[in-house]
Amino acid sequence: MTKKDIVRTIAEQIDLPQLRTKQLVQQTFDALIDTLVRDGRIELRNFGVFQIKKREARMARNPRTGEKVPVHAKSVVTFKPGKEMEARVRELDRSAAEPPPPPSGDTPQPGAE
Repeated sequence: MTKKDIVRTIAEQIDLPQLRTKQLVQQTFDALIDTLVRDGRIELRNFGVFQIKKREARMARNPRTGEKVPVHAKSVVTFKPGKEMEARVRELDRSAAEPPPPPSGDTPQPGAE
């Protein structure tokens, strides 16, 4: 899903023009980024936690040549999903593992006459 898809979905749901919805979505993203940069952490209940973490400098290996290369320390954004998101994602696994429902009596079975 892209930002354009998000804008289209929200615009349809709340009956706003897509241009105005795009501005609201972009302002929301900008506010999230600004807060994350300023505070280092954003916690959205039932959604998850975005956090800035520091990665230390290290030696890595170029997989193509096998040569060791230094990787500088850097800040990265991590995301830990909230309980509700985790539960809904797990439902995907459960529903995929369930056998399909038996065919109804309305549909003729192959080979049956």
